[in-house]
Amino acid sequence: MERQMYHYATVSKALEELAQKGFTTDFNLEEDRIKHHTDEFTIEHIYRYEGESDPGDEATVYGIVSDKGEKGVFVAGAGAFTEKSAAKALHQLTIQSREA
Repeated sequence: MERQMYHYATVSKALEELAQKGFTTDFNLEEDRIKHHTDEFTIEHIYRYEGESDPGDEATVYGIVSDKGEKGVFVAGAGAFTEKSAAKALHQLTIQSREA
């Protein structure tokens, strides 16, 4: 599948546009599901935002699809990439997708 990349000025604008594309599930509420079942998800969109003056303002927005067709988003803040987090699992999935 060919990925298209879009650039939005803010995280909220990216979330709004993804919602219009059917990415309506908030996977942040299902973090354990992502951590333990990354093989059930594919990443369709990734948006990274860097804080201009504060690294704490950094965020990554993932548009993901489950193997059952459920579309949703996961937003990871700068501190979200701990060793056992869903954000780390999604980051690993991104790397695996690039290698495939």
